[in-house]
Amino acid sequence: MHSHASPNANEKTSRVLRFSLLVTLGYIALLVVAGIRAHSLALLSEAGHNLSDFAALLLSLVAVYLHSRPPSSTKTYGYHRAGVLAALMNAVSLVVVACFIFYEAFRRVQNPPQVHAGVMIWVAAAGVVMNGVIALLLYRAGRDVNIRSALLHEVGDTISTAAVILGGWLILETGQTWIDPALSFGIGALILWSAFGIVRETLNILLEGTPRGLKLDRVEAAMRSIDGVNDVHDLHVWSIGSETHALSCHIAIADIPPSVSERILREVKDLLHEQFQIDHTTIQFEHEECEVAHGCVMPVAETEHHH
Repeated sequence: MHSHASPNANEKTSRVLRFSLLVTLGYIALLVVAGIRAHSLALLSEAGHNLSDFAALLLSLVAVYLHSRPPSSTKTYGYHRAGVLAALMNAVSLVVVACFIFYEAFRRVQNPPQVHAGVMIWVAAAGVVMNGVIALLLYRAGRDVNIRSALLHEVGDTISTAAVILGGWLILETGQTWIDPALSFGIGALILWSAFGIVRETLNILLEGTPRGLKLDRVEAAMRSIDGVNDVHDLHVWSIGSETHALSCHIAIADIPPSVSERILREVKDLLHEQFQIDHTTIQFEHEECEVAHGCVMPVAETEHHH
């Protein structure tokens, strides 16, 4: 039995995400219009950055919806990987956006246009307020890691938008328009750094690598500490979705009655849930030495070979 968020909590989170998506989309439109009118690449870069936030919020909304759908006979683990694939496609598109920002910033460094710094400051100030409100709503929505990731996007966007305000003020004070494309380089680098992090994590999930931040030797040592566990081997831990992990292993125990081995199994599962947040487990008990060939193969008695 695995615990899931209550329907009321999911509905509250969905409402916050839908509101955040609507407000963010409106601000992206404002940034594009203001960036074109003010000849500010920094504002247009911020539009690209906010587009990444919009995608992150959308993915969070999709994840909340998919997480509530039960597994089926054809999708036995549910739809966790759908969100991972969407995140990978989103990250690749962000790399393209960052490369375009770098190209435009380099071109504007060579021929800087006249920038309307006042427009930059007022539009960026509106962005700080908007991102602050969304961040507060997401903070109150819950502590789920999916929501925390969207919250981090908003916090990062608030910082970059505040940098645009500083850049507009410096242009007003100094008259140096090269500050605008210089800010765009920084915003593009922030987008690229975030995108590469998403690509690395999603590829690790799709390749069924060990989940980020989890040490296999720590999991094995914790399982070995349980009374009655003599050995742990053929241990595998992988991710079904971004925050849903699975484990399979062989555990050597003494030749004991099933009622005693049930106690060991329960303690192992409780430990994996509490210390490592692993709920999907496939654990095989054995009391003979395991022969390792292609994986772990239990030895078969001579009289059983003909079966």
